[in-house]
Amino acid sequence: MGFSTWGSLGSHVIVVGSQSHQRRTKFQYFRRTDLNSLNFKFQKRRLLQGRLSLSKHESTEFDERKSPHEVKEEIKQCYELINRQGRGVVYLGSSRMGPSHSHYMQAQELAKEIANLLDCTTWSGAGPGLMDAVTQGAMQARKPVAGLKIGREPGEWTSSNVHPYLPSEAYFTCRFFSARKHGLVDAAVRNESSDKTAMVALPGGIGTLDEMFEMLGLIQLERIGSKLPVPFILMNYDSFYSKLLEFLDSCEDWGTLRKGEVASLWKVCESNSQALAYLAEFYNISCSDTRKKETALGSI
Repeated sequence: MGFSTWGSLGSHVIVVGSQSHQRRTKFQYFRRTDLNSLNFKFQKRRLLQGRLSLSKHESTEFDERKSPHEVKEEIKQCYELINRQGRGVVYLGSSRMGPSHSHYMQAQELAKEIANLLDCTTWSGAGPGLMDAVTQGAMQARKPVAGLKIGREPGEWTSSNVHPYLPSEAYFTCRFFSARKHGLVDAAVRNESSDKTAMVALPGGIGTLDEMFEMLGLIQLERIGSKLPVPFILMNYDSFYSKLLEFLDSCEDWGTLRKGEVASLWKVCESNSQALAYLAEFYNISCSDTRKKETALGSI
């Protein structure tokens, strides 16, 4: 993913420019004041997509990191975004499963229901596929949406620093995966007992597994969730992760995991209803109260 720099310096968009006699990509930063007034209404999506069509399809290349201070500064900007948008539920998932995939529809509905249940910000990698599904779901629930984006994602929206419809203040595009990972973890950390956050792993590939096991390892070592536990849910749609779970069981047989160790770190759910019931129980929330809120919101 690639992130534009904004925050105290204002909103920026990276525009790629090149010269025919040079291979190296140059970057020009400019302010996008026209995005500040954009809200989460779907009818404005097509207009914004048209404006950003050039940025979406251009190839993006970044210079290699020249000092650790660059990463530190980017982590700082991720944290600034989290402080502005609020912590909440962090979703991990494939960028390749588009709107025609059944898991896309399930993820979209799950994010909508969880947003209504916990009344918190929905976080993702702000990319395509299942990340887009949860963004859409939270928007349908009229709840806050935020993202930590990177330009290079498998599937559509590849090599893009600009989200096609989210307002610029709702996401941040990073150059470095390490900064993005720091941000995604911090977005789910509970600082107060009243905070309602979670980590939800949807079906995905290498990137999803990377982030999923990193977060699982942090929970295992009590680097996060030691004082205020954070629920971690693995969505096993259509037995997607069943072979992975079998492998983890075999790790217990080999002695690389204690019996029941992984099962104690997360909740494996086969359906959205199981995930919602688990979160409602975890946070002692009455589902009937949530339905009343949804009814009141729908009448507005």
